[in-house]
Amino acid sequence: MFRSLHMKLMLILLLLITSLMAVVGAFLTTSVSSFYIDTFYQQMSDVFGVSNRDFVDSLRREAAQSDGASRINDMLEIRAGSLGIDYRTRNYFVLDGQSGAYLDGSADESALPREQSANLLTARNAVAQGDGSAVGDSSDITADYMDVAIPIMNGGNAYIVYILDNKDTVSGLNSQLITIIMQALVIGLLISALLSFLLSKAMVGPIEKLTAGAERVAAGDFGSALPVESTDEIGILTGTFNEMAGVLQSTMEAMENERDKLDTLFLHMTDGVVAFDHDGRLIHCNPAANELLQRTVEPDCTYEELMGDLHPFQEVLALQRPNYVEDELVVRDKTLELYLAPFSDHEQGGVLIVLHDITEQHRNEERRKEFVANVSHELRTPLTNVRSYAETLRDADGTIPTDMANGFLDIIITETDRMTHIVQDLLTLSRLDAGNAELVLSRFPFAESIESVFRANALEARRRGHQLTCGSLEALPLIVGDRSRLEQVMMNVLGNAIKYTPDGGHIRITAGSDEETVWMEVCDDGIGIPEKDRDRIFERFYRVDKARSRESGGTGLGLSIAKEIVQRHNGTIGLAPHQGPGTTVRLTLPIAGPSA
Repeated sequence: MFRSLHMKLMLILLLLITSLMAVVGAFLTTSVSSFYIDTFYQQMSDVFGVSNRDFVDSLRREAAQSDGASRINDMLEIRAGSLGIDYRTRNYFVLDGQSGAYLDGSADESALPREQSANLLTARNAVAQGDGSAVGDSSDITADYMDVAIPIMNGGNAYIVYILDNKDTVSGLNSQLITIIMQALVIGLLISALLSFLLSKAMVGPIEKLTAGAERVAAGDFGSALPVESTDEIGILTGTFNEMAGVLQSTMEAMENERDKLDTLFLHMTDGVVAFDHDGRLIHCNPAANELLQRTVEPDCTYEELMGDLHPFQEVLALQRPNYVEDELVVRDKTLELYLAPFSDHEQGGVLIVLHDITEQHRNEERRKEFVANVSHELRTPLTNVRSYAETLRDADGTIPTDMANGFLDIIITETDRMTHIVQDLLTLSRLDAGNAELVLSRFPFAESIESVFRANALEARRRGHQLTCGSLEALPLIVGDRSRLEQVMMNVLGNAIKYTPDGGHIRITAGSDEETVWMEVCDDGIGIPEKDRDRIFERFYRVDKARSRESGGTGLGLSIAKEIVQRHNGTIGLAPHQGPGTTVRLTLPIAGPSA
């Protein structure tokens, strides 16, 4: 209850009023008592003081008489008005100077204090010492009475005039003051309670609205602006709060937009991203990471479970940005490149891991090395032959017979042609890889191209004793493509069938079409392709029978070029199922061409 600002303000004001009234009451009662005491002693000083010596001398003369006490009493009674004697709260007494015994007075002996006061003792001491000028007139604000004792001595007689006031008037007045103060305090408390309530409502009301607005902002509701109802500090605070909520809304929207973009980026990026918090617990993993790691990374996965001892977590976390750790991880048939780096210097930070699939890069690197080795090997053999025969002709100095020399020159020419074919094929592959080999597209009959290739290879087939046949080519549609390039592919496929089929073999061409594609198959009963080599025959410089391929003048690049051309036409070329010895190669092309 006392945590409420309403109650705190009310209690503060009530305590303030109570404290103020208590101070005022204490000040008033003390002031009244002091004023009354000062008035009493001033009055006594006026009657018995130096300024009124005649009256004191008269009392001394009366004291010299045998009935001095009675005479003094009569004189005091005459001066009762000036002494303020009211016979109720203030009285005078005539006491014996030696013993202090009661002799006469305005009241009986019972009105005297039970114990003699200090002033009375002072007067008795003065009488004992014969000093008539020593007056007992000390004041004590804490005492419940006021008194003054004046020694009167003459002719051996000694009396003490004792004036006593029991302070009933002061007590009554103080009681009335306390009553008035208490009444004023009650009224003041009531007024203060009302005013403090109104003040607290005026102050706490806007604060409560600000609190409710802050709770709405904390809950994500930035659209409700608080009304500015005043121009004071609270109004300024309310306006500033509205501006802050607007800025916070804009900031949150920007952050949400950035987070959405990052989520979309992480969701669709091909690289894997895995993040761990400061304690090594998983906080993010995108789908690409699951695919690259070939496992499902569970939400409770830790860094050690995923990375093992590849790099200690604390070592990566201790890196100073922008430093990072780079490494490789082999997961089954994939090679992953890893980048590990801390993403924050605070305790809320952690470690971010980016996974990049470099499997194809490794394969391409291996292929490049193999390709360079193959090119070097393919060119080294003819170059060696050319150099050897050329050196032989040079060193013979005309001693070699003409027929033998011409044979050497024929070999040099043959090897030179072979190197030329290799270089030409390499340039063709290079242009195809770079996309610089533009296709000259046209619409042409697919059947005519097959017939042209068939006629071009018929003579070579007969020379080798092959039986070359072609199936029906009727109803084959027109297709769109680069005719010369496609006929180059057909020539390569049919030429390989003729070259790699032993003499006297059978080679057959078949073709057909459906709604969207046309196809051609070349089937032979030659040496065939072993199962282990079937997936690699379209690689560059790959040969099944290397010795026979070189003897036939092959470069090992024909099928690679054929595959590149067919792929540029959005077609396929590959080995088809084949029964018995030999091979069947199938070429499939879209009717609409590569531009469709």
